[in-house]
Amino acid sequence: MFIGLFDTLKRAGVPVSLRELLDLHAAVERGIVFADADDFYRLARLILVKDERYYDRFDRAFGAWFQGIESLESAIESLIPDDWLRREFERSLTDAEKARIQSLGGLEQLIETFKQRLEEQQKRHAGGNKWIGTGGTSPFGAYGYNPEGIRVGQDGSRHRRAAKVWDERHFRDYDDTLELGTRNMQMALRRLRRFARSGAGEEFDIEGTIEATARDSGLLDIRMRPERHNAVKVLLLLDVGGSMDDHVRVCEELFSACRSEFKHLEHFYFHNCLYEGVWRDNRRRDRRLGTFELLRTFGTDYKVIVVGDAAMSPYEITHPGGSVEHFNDESGAVWLQRLTGRFNRLAWLNPLPRRAWEYTPSTRLIRELIDDRMYPTTLQGLEEATRELVR
Repeated sequence: MFIGLFDTLKRAGVPVSLRELLDLHAAVERGIVFADADDFYRLARLILVKDERYYDRFDRAFGAWFQGIESLESAIESLIPDDWLRREFERSLTDAEKARIQSLGGLEQLIETFKQRLEEQQKRHAGGNKWIGTGGTSPFGAYGYNPEGIRVGQDGSRHRRAAKVWDERHFRDYDDTLELGTRNMQMALRRLRRFARSGAGEEFDIEGTIEATARDSGLLDIRMRPERHNAVKVLLLLDVGGSMDDHVRVCEELFSACRSEFKHLEHFYFHNCLYEGVWRDNRRRDRRLGTFELLRTFGTDYKVIVVGDAAMSPYEITHPGGSVEHFNDESGAVWLQRLTGRFNRLAWLNPLPRRAWEYTPSTRLIRELIDDRMYPTTLQGLEEATRELVR
C-alpha cells in the first residue's frame, strides 16, 4: 500500500527499512489512524524516522508523495515573475559585455581616480563609462555595472562588486526574541546544550523524592541532585548588512537560539570583516567598542562564534584602507589573527552552502586565517562547529 512512500523516502535520503514499512502497514490495519491525513503523517513519521535530523527530508518526501509535487523549490520559483527581479531602467549586460569591462588596476588606483573625477566633473551623467553617474559601466555611481567600483547614491547592493561604498549605512539588529521557525534551528539548539550544561551545586530532586518516598511506603525521603545550569561563556560576533541581508532570517533564528540557551552570552556586530571596532546597536553605531578592548575584556574561557558569509572584496582582508565603509589603518587579516590568537575555541558559521565557498576569494582567505574552522549553518555544520568548540 505504501511502496510509493517508501521509495520516495529512500530517494530523498531518509534511511528507512522494510521492517519499518511493515510496521506502518500493521499500525494502519489496526486502525490507529483512519481517514485523517495529519494523523497519518504523524504516525508515518513516528514509525519511519528514527533520527530527528531527517525530519525535514521526511517532510519534503511526504509532501512529494502525498501531493504529487516533485520539487517544492521549483514550484515556488516558477510563481515568481522574472520582471520582479529587475529594476526599472536597469541596463542589462551579457556575460561577454561584463567581461570586457576592465578593472582600474587596484584599490589605490581606484580611490585616486575617484578623487580626480570629483574634481573634474561639472554636471550629472547617466549611462556612461567614465564619470560619476547612474547606469552605464563607469566604476563610480549607481545602478550600473563594473567589476571593481565605488558605489555612490544607491539604496542597496545589486551585483555586490563594489570595492567601496560612499554612503552612510544603517543596518537592523538581529531580533533575539524571534521564535525558532525551523526544525534545523531547534535541532541546533539541542546540540548546543551538549556543551552548555555542567553540574554545580545542588537542587531539590522532585522525581527522585517521589520515587524514594513511594519506595519507603510513604515516609518522606528528600533527595537532592547536582544543579544543572549554563556555565559556558559565548562571544557571538555577527556580520550585518550588505550580502548578509539575504541571510537575516537564519541569523535571527540562530541568535534567538543562543540567547535562550546561554546565560553568559555577549554579542557584537561588525560588517564584512573584523577591524578596529565593533558595536552592539546598529542604530547607534557611533557607540563602538574598540576591538583591542574587546580582546582585553573577555577572557580566553569564552567560546567565540562568528556568523558571516565571508563574501567581500579581498582588499578588505589584505589591505589597509580596504574596508568598504571607512579607512582602516590595519588590514582585516591582522585583526582576524589577533582574534584567533586570543581565543582558542572559535568557529565561523557561514550561511552560504559549502559548495559556494571556493568561488569567493575572500572566503578562501578567511578560512586560511582561521585554520579552516568555518562551517555551514546546516544541522551537520552546527554539529561540527559544536565539536570544535568543545574539543
